[in-house]
Amino acid sequence: MSKTFMANAQNVERKWYLVDATDLVLGRLSTEVAAILRGKHKPTFTPHVDCGDYVIIVNAEKIALTGNKLQDKMYYRHSGYPGGLKQRNAKTLLDNQPEKILEKAIRGMLPKNKLGAAMYRKLFVYAGPEHPHQAQKPEVLNIKGREE
Repeated sequence: MSKTFMANAQNVERKWYLVDATDLVLGRLSTEVAAILRGKHKPTFTPHVDCGDYVIIVNAEKIALTGNKLQDKMYYRHSGYPGGLKQRNAKTLLDNQPEKILEKAIRGMLPKNKLGAAMYRKLFVYAGPEHPHQAQKPEVLNIKGREE
C-alpha cells in the first residue's frame, strides 16, 4: 500500500518562469501566475505548503484591460484618518506605477495569510523589458490570453 505524498519545505523543487505581459489581458494573466505561485500546476501540490515557483513578469506597462476598465476601474487606499480615502483609476495607475496593477491583481488571488505572503514574495514585476534575474536562468512561459 502506497502512502500519500505530502510536500514539505525540504522536498519542494522550485523553477523560475519569465512572462512577457505585452498585450496580455490583466485578469487572464493574473489567474495563471497566481496558480504558478501557489504551485497548483504541479502534481505534488499540497495546500498547506508553499510549493510554488518564482515568476518574473516583464513589460507590465503594456498590459491590456478589456472594455472601459482603463477609465472605470478604480483603485482605492485609505490613510487611516477621517476623509483619508484616496482613489485612482486604472489609466493613472498604469501611467505612474504599471507594476502595481499586476501586483494588486495577483496578490488578491493568493491566500490571505502567512502562506500567501510567502507566495507573493516569489513574484517579481518590472515595467520594462529588463530584469536582474538572468543568473536564475528563467524559462519563458507562454500564456494564452492575448487580446485579438
